[in-house]
Amino acid sequence: MSAKKIHVYLESGKKKVFAAAIEWPGWCCHGKDAEAALQALLEAGPRYATLLQGTDLKFQAPKNTDAFDIVARVEGTATTDFGAPDVVIESDHESFGSQELKRVHILLDAYWAGFDAAVATAVGHELRKGPRGGGRELDGIVEHVLESSVSYLKALGWPFPKVKGEIPEERMARLRDEINNGLEASAAGDLAEEGPRGGKRWPPRYFVRRLGWHIIDHIWEIEDRMV
Repeated sequence: MSAKKIHVYLESGKKKVFAAAIEWPGWCCHGKDAEAALQALLEAGPRYATLLQGTDLKFQAPKNTDAFDIVARVEGTATTDFGAPDVVIESDHESFGSQELKRVHILLDAYWAGFDAAVATAVGHELRKGPRGGGRELDGIVEHVLESSVSYLKALGWPFPKVKGEIPEERMARLRDEINNGLEASAAGDLAEEGPRGGKRWPPRYFVRRLGWHIIDHIWEIEDRMV
């Protein structure tokens, strides 16, 4: 990893810039400008590496920003400035090979395991409030991640119908199974690129990056806010 450049792209809004590692979807950070975003990505490297412990994936956190190779620059949106990576890049339209899809499943499993561990550790602990008293409680974070992931899955084009009487834990478990099923279908080309009303659906590579980033973002929120 030390000899190979890490391909990243920059998504630049008016207030925030995101830097994201393309081959490691989910490792994605923002700053006030490109330099700050790349520095944030660098500083998050060891923390990201911790999430991959126990997998067979070989990841070594870089020691400086010279390890990053900026391969794409895109204009951000209002969502970028709000605080989420929102732009599909050209390489997102490339198809997944079977081995790469297996790797994606390993990554997502690792992120979910990290989320479950963070939630379990935080049970019974107070979460520090923001400067104005803001911030979700633990149950609210879990619900937010669940429902956001449902919306992401629907943006991919995979249905997730409600089940009457289903408790949140059952809904979360079913969601994770359906995310894997939706990814398999999308990677196989079985999902239409447009919805029934003509809206563009998310390509699978962007879906994985956005979902991975969101899970990790809230793992680190829980860890950082735990008193």
